Amino acid sequence: MVLGEQKKKKILVVDDEPSVRESLQLILSRTYLVESATSGDEALALLEKAEQDASEHGVRQDLPNLVLLDVMMPGIDGIEILKQLCSRFPTIPVIMLTASKTVSTVVEAMKLGAIDYLSKPFDVDELLALVEETLKTAETRVHVPSQTVSSIEVETTEGDFGAMTGKHPVMAELYQKVELLAQRETTILITGESGTGKELIAREIHRRSPRNDKPFIALNCAAIPETLIESELFGHEKGSFTHAVEKRIGHFELADGGTLFLDEIGELSLPVQVKMLRFLQEQEFYRVGSPKPQTVDVRILAATNRSLENAIREGTFRQDLFYRINVVNLEMPPLRVRSGDIRVLVEHFVKKLSEQYAGKSMSLTDAAYGVLEAYSWPGNVRELENVVESLLALSAAELIDVSDLPARLRKREGSSGDLKEQVLDGSIPFEEAERAFETELILRALKQTNFVQTRAAEVLGISRRILKYKMDKLGISDSQESSSKDA
Repeated sequence: MVLGEQKKKKILVVDDEPSVRESLQLILSRTYLVESATSGDEALALLEKAEQDASEHGVRQDLPNLVLLDVMMPGIDGIEILKQLCSRFPTIPVIMLTASKTVSTVVEAMKLGAIDYLSKPFDVDELLALVEETLKTAETRVHVPSQTVSSIEVETTEGDFGAMTGKHPVMAELYQKVELLAQRETTILITGESGTGKELIAREIHRRSPRNDKPFIALNCAAIPETLIESELFGHEKGSFTHAVEKRIGHFELADGGTLFLDEIGELSLPVQVKMLRFLQEQEFYRVGSPKPQTVDVRILAATNRSLENAIREGTFRQDLFYRINVVNLEMPPLRVRSGDIRVLVEHFVKKLSEQYAGKSMSLTDAAYGVLEAYSWPGNVRELENVVESLLALSAAELIDVSDLPARLRKREGSSGDLKEQVLDGSIPFEEAERAFETELILRALKQTNFVQTRAAEVLGISRRILKYKMDKLGISDSQESSSKDA
């Protein structure tokens, strides 16, 4: 492997239908290494051989990074394979593939340890987004089935606070609050800019709570179309609306006994907010199309990167719901106010990502750290991690100096007009120019539509869900939108 070249992550597809395997191979092979198995027995045999090879090499390189597992297969079905995977390979995340008639097994699969599920036929963008998110957060996910929690040591990426890294006093205070709140049943609202680690804190609260042997279910409320969010949350009965060909289990039932994390809760429509309020008050809800109330035991953690107080004044968020979810507020600090943590964060990300780049090591000069600490980091910790990964992938040097840093960190101003010249004269890599150009296009569309994401998505010719996915991936935060708007 060429120094700095990223090793593709491996995905194991387990499905008895040739058309499904071929479709997933076609969709995923451009970005990932894809291996297929036609049955549970074949999948276990492949994993056992990979484990043996990994043991002989002394590294994990031969094991898959993710398993896509069909529920219904001849012989050993997906649920039985899931049990064995969670017991024997607990660090490999599993996404279940379900047909319409098997959706009732989703609850069991999630409780056994599946990370998430996809319904057939697949939406390609949804599939790619879920796969990328799962692979990116695999090291921070804590989702262990109850029957194995006593025998499996749950590994976290660093220190006592898992993936949360930082020594700044504001972080120390945050850790103390998490320690205390994890043992309570209090509803918590986590606030802060995009990329600050709101979901990481939510997962850490769950990991330290008495519910840690039950599911942690996360839902990005902004990523689900308004017409489908109610069904995603509460589920629906067969025939309750067009295309509701089977009963669907919602996230509330999937999280029974555990924790439901609602990211970007401010994006919920007012009718759904009413139903959310009812659950918080009465501890019950109704599936769409059902007259029978459902009762579950779920702890609610919510997050937002926007001001809900402003949304209340604008009439887009209910004040009574705000008081229900904001029993305790945890504010995630932006990276720019704890720039002293940048060194430890860089070291953490180099260690975390090293295996993907053939064990490559990397350090930075004091001058390079000075540039990083002076930068405003509109995408926060997520943007910093992307920068570290870019340096590992593109730089042949093990000691990074100022000249090796991305151009946008060294030069605050720039536009697509000079990107072409910068690529052609070799001053910035093509991948960085591509990222900068895409960022500029999205920001222009947001500005043109007065920062209404639905309209901006229409201008760009993509769905709102994909727009939000790209904004998160590129580190485009509300603070960027505001500053662009004011310019």
